Amino acid sequence: MTPPDLDRTNALFLDLDGTLLEIAPTPESVVVPPNLPGLLASLNALLGGAVAIVSGRSIAVIDSLLAPYSASAAGEHGVALRYQDGRVEEMPKGLAVPDEWREVLRGATERWPGVLVEPKAHGVAVHYRLAPDRSTEVWRLVRGLVPQDHSRFHLIPAREAVEIGPRAASKGHAVERLMAQAPFRGRRPIFVGDDFTDEAGMEAARQFGGEGLRVAEVFGGDPAQVRAWLSRGVELLSNRAASAPPLGVPS
Repeated sequence: MTPPDLDRTNALFLDLDGTLLEIAPTPESVVVPPNLPGLLASLNALLGGAVAIVSGRSIAVIDSLLAPYSASAAGEHGVALRYQDGRVEEMPKGLAVPDEWREVLRGATERWPGVLVEPKAHGVAVHYRLAPDRSTEVWRLVRGLVPQDHSRFHLIPAREAVEIGPRAASKGHAVERLMAQAPFRGRRPIFVGDDFTDEAGMEAARQFGGEGLRVAEVFGGDPAQVRAWLSRGVELLSNRAASAPPLGVPS
């Protein structure tokens, strides 16, 4: 499958880890290519602000990784949402994973070298990339806290990790809420992602007449190819802008 050419009626929704950035051994050790913030800023300008980072990380961490770039974003799989005008919507803190669950996870994983607990404002992730032999024990632990029919929380599988998060949030809901607002409203969305949590975002994009692009299928599983496609998009959009009359933001 070949990724589509970008045009000025598109809106872009981009996952971060595994999509724009290569997966790293730990969440803190990811490497951000020096040209990525400027590339995103160029895309955002050419698409009238209709670019959003949609990630499992918090918005604060997204901003720190991509500084000085900062624009529309959804953090913690849609728990928090920032619009183009700077408004932030966030689920109430009372809906966060209970502190006693976090303590159980920390206590158990202290006995498992290489298993890392990543706390988040509303959820918590357990990474076993450095200790893949512990995957069965990690999953047994989190399933003991969050059964499949839990009314408020669910388990979110990721690459050699699992997260406990609020059931009410998803990347699909984030896309829907952003698409209801300018500058996304009326555009044709493209969602690019690499794992299970991105499927809801892709499906939401399709419901708005757009498409979802899986990194493994479209970009050979390589975030560098995603970045190269975005760079080609900047060039294409810039050339079209230079040769066409001004185009208003779709309504």
